Amino acid sequence: MIAAIPLLPLGAALLVGLFSRRIGNALALFVTCLFMLVATALALRLCFLVVRGFETTLVLAPWFSLGTLEVAWSMRIDTLSAVMMAVVCVVSTLVHVYSAGYMREDVSLPRFMAYLSLFTFFMLALVSANDLLQMFFGWEGVGLASYLLIGYWHHKESAARAGVKAFLVNRIGDFGFVLGICATYAMFDTLVFGEIFARVPDVLGREFSVFGWQIEAVTAICLLLFMGAMGKSAQLGLHIWLPDAMEGPTPVSALIHAATMVTAGVFMLCRMSGLFEYSEDALAFITCLGAATAFFAATVAVVQNDLKRVIAYSTCSQLGYMVLAVGLSAYGAAMFHLTTHAFFKALLFLAAGSLIHALNGEQDMRKMGGLRAMIPLTYLLFWVGMLSLVGIPPFSGFYSKDIIIEAAWTSHTLPGLFAFALANLGVLLTACYSTRMLVMSFHHRPRFDEQVMSHVHESPPSMSIPLLLLACGALGSGYLLKDWFVGNGSDAFWRGSIFVEDYHTALLDAHHAPRWVKSLPLFLGVLGIGLGLLCYQILTTLPAHLARFLRPIYRFLCEQWYVDALYRLLFLKSAFALAHLLWRGGDQKTIDALGPDGISNVVRWLGGRFRLLQSGYVYHYVFAVLTGVVLLGAFAVARHL
Repeated sequence: MIAAIPLLPLGAALLVGLFSRRIGNALALFVTCLFMLVATALALRLCFLVVRGFETTLVLAPWFSLGTLEVAWSMRIDTLSAVMMAVVCVVSTLVHVYSAGYMREDVSLPRFMAYLSLFTFFMLALVSANDLLQMFFGWEGVGLASYLLIGYWHHKESAARAGVKAFLVNRIGDFGFVLGICATYAMFDTLVFGEIFARVPDVLGREFSVFGWQIEAVTAICLLLFMGAMGKSAQLGLHIWLPDAMEGPTPVSALIHAATMVTAGVFMLCRMSGLFEYSEDALAFITCLGAATAFFAATVAVVQNDLKRVIAYSTCSQLGYMVLAVGLSAYGAAMFHLTTHAFFKALLFLAAGSLIHALNGEQDMRKMGGLRAMIPLTYLLFWVGMLSLVGIPPFSGFYSKDIIIEAAWTSHTLPGLFAFALANLGVLLTACYSTRMLVMSFHHRPRFDEQVMSHVHESPPSMSIPLLLLACGALGSGYLLKDWFVGNGSDAFWRGSIFVEDYHTALLDAHHAPRWVKSLPLFLGVLGIGLGLLCYQILTTLPAHLARFLRPIYRFLCEQWYVDALYRLLFLKSAFALAHLLWRGGDQKTIDALGPDGISNVVRWLGGRFRLLQSGYVYHYVFAVLTGVVLLGAFAVARHL
């Protein structure tokens, strides 16, 4: 049963991918959805067994051995991996079913469904890995599958560029991840998680020497591993691929942003809690960067006009909250928010897909409006996703996000207080841009032509049913899971799959935070919704006046804090300049000039000179022959003298 969970999506991907031209669209949908439904049922069954106390390490087959390093294909089944497998399978199955309606007219539907299943297999291989090397296999596989899905519409130049950008930016983070894996093996002589955690106390105090600098080994390994998480989970600095990933079909956006690729980094940090707990410097850095990411992405989302880009920056912001929780040693809260976020973010993306589907592919919110009476179900589901994202009770985001903010306050550290301030500002901004998104999309008068209006319709059942199921998760998952993930029963629930030192009590103390700390996020959320309604529902000219009055700030936010522009200046332009120099000066003027071009030029010049001797007059040739005879005779006489 355990091995079948990741193998079923792999089997579906191979069957549909290899025989796509023969089986047709209907059979491709049936095979992939059926295999995913079975895998989901098995994952939920496994999760139920794990909650009741079942844990195991399943060795499937040997992989390779190199010296003292022996690696096998194996699966580590504990609470952490079982929760992730259940979340991945549930969301992926709903995305598969949703795609049956959203992509039904696509000419390459079997290829798309094969990519979705392949993506799911790699994610399941990642979360069930028993060692860092198999995790890296799933890690890179997810990167490959995301490249294929983001660039699925490869005939669009923007989609092809977005796929390449996501692939390359993640390679930067993965470079640090690889160095972290190598440093881990050099220090611990193993890559198996359980063996690493058991040996951590023995290596405390050891140092690496890097270019003459001495750095504590555990801190260095943690920072290198976190660099990989920065790429996958789109933290500030390596986040630039995430908004462009919206070029893929909307089901791809939901799959990447909700429960798979972007949460892989958060999962890896929680899996390595037994190592990160021994590096205060690494945890402090993670806390600050997570808080900065949450605030940065929320500020940029406020000025976006593309519906999917708003939700994309929202994902980036929510990932900042998860990473912030990891830095506070609140790993249970990070996983709690990861789980609830999977439901309400998938709901928002797929509801956005339903809206875009109704408008014939239109994504610009400035061209929408007046849709709440035309597609009332989608409008209602948007409200559910938006209120959960903001954190309004009783929606799930209220339980998972607020506990992170409370833990930041009760950590009583400078990074924690910094995170508390930025996280609360993020709540205010999240409420503002979420309300803006909903009002611009559904309220006021329609801003599209009559031809589009005649096409507007509610989604078919294949799209509506997954949305309704996700809405149930967005509404009830927070209340149902809070005691297990972060409540009094959390220690018994996680059962050692997450390790927290006794002196890291921020999450425990969060339950006893002052009333004003607990009430502040809710107050800011309601205030943000009110400001959003004021600016975009009542005083609709106010945002334009503010944009003109605060032009430098508005421009700064529209340019995403100039992070992309800085990268273009420092890396892209310099790379193009270096490439041009090597092409002109190195390739053309040096290698070609002295090589094939130089030789051909010499031969051409000599040919031109010798061609002058071919005049066509007989007496010229007779003169040349006589000259040759005279010279040969003179040479012979000279030799006998």
